[in-house]
Amino acid sequence: MKAPPDSVLRIVYLSLGWLLIVLTPIVGALPGPGGIFVFAGGAALLLKNSNWVKRAYVRYARRYPKQGRLADKVLRRAPAPRGRTKTKTSD
Repeated sequence: MKAPPDSVLRIVYLSLGWLLIVLTPIVGALPGPGGIFVFAGGAALLLKNSNWVKRAYVRYARRYPKQGRLADKVLRRAPAPRGRTKTKTSD
């Protein structure tokens, strides 16, 4: 059996990520913290597979650095690139 192409898997992951985010309010209405985990799973899938979502996330993290660090920690991902790296010049 052949594995599906990467583009098909990417579309499946994107669809699943959006579905999880749409289901978050429904799951959030149930007792317990389930909505948080459903949203985090959907956001992680979208961040992994969507360039548009990555750019939006980096803009958000730059504008609100405290919440950006918290989101990085919750999603267990490397911090979003913030600012430009400065090179040291020896004079």
